Amino acid sequence: MNRGLLLAGLLTLFLSAPALAHFQMLYTPQSALEQGGELHLKLIFTHPFKCDHIMDMAPVQEFYMVHQRGEEGKPQKTDLKEFLKEITWRGLGDAAGKAFEAVLPARVVRSIGDYVFVLVPGPYYEKADEGYIQQFTKMIVNVGGVPGNWHQPLGLPAEIVPLNKPYANWTGGIFRGVVMSNGKPVPNAEVDVEYLNFDVNMAANAFEGEAKIKAPHPAFETITVLANAWGEFAVSLPKAGWWGIAVPDVVELKHEGKSMVQEAVLWIQVTDLP
Repeated sequence: MNRGLLLAGLLTLFLSAPALAHFQMLYTPQSALEQGGELHLKLIFTHPFKCDHIMDMAPVQEFYMVHQRGEEGKPQKTDLKEFLKEITWRGLGDAAGKAFEAVLPARVVRSIGDYVFVLVPGPYYEKADEGYIQQFTKMIVNVGGVPGNWHQPLGLPAEIVPLNKPYANWTGGIFRGVVMSNGKPVPNAEVDVEYLNFDVNMAANAFEGEAKIKAPHPAFETITVLANAWGEFAVSLPKAGWWGIAVPDVVELKHEGKSMVQEAVLWIQVTDLP
């Protein structure tokens, strides 16, 4: 990748973004696991910094994982739709909406290496824009510390390809990635970043507790950077927890006679130094 990536990312202007940025979540409590076993996942469409609005998810079109055991292994794709179950997810106040959960048996996530989870829900109709949104979400889990295919593109219509391991980031570090569409970089893409600002109660299917960050101004709720001419971007990671990275409007097309945008989402986890 271009040697000027880090400098370009750090010099990128931070712009205010829409207060109601949408993020399709694909959540599990821990992304760096010592050993395999049963894995619980929650699929929620929300605004993660405020958690005060839960959008009803459309039926899931695709839900699968690509597993690779080490750099020399061959990626194996596994369809996971059979494990999906519809649930109601509750946000702050009276917010609630249709979501999904998946309990993956131990046989699915039992070997060491990387597991790249991919979620493609059906298009969501946004009344305010009179058009549809479809987000392609990735979340990567590692078992045993042996890296695999975390950095390999999958050729999705809208995709963020990591340049750092998404499951191994220290607080205060820099995360880098490339915005891609159908395997090709997207130059000068707008990249939105939000922090998952509330606790996740897996048993109650709800966000809860107090906000972890108090934003001094709405512009700080969603931070936006611009990718460079090669689709590369860099963002700082000032706090431990889960961070969502979303790229809006990667692809524009029509769906049921209305406009539709396809967007990329990647979730990364940040850990405090001991």
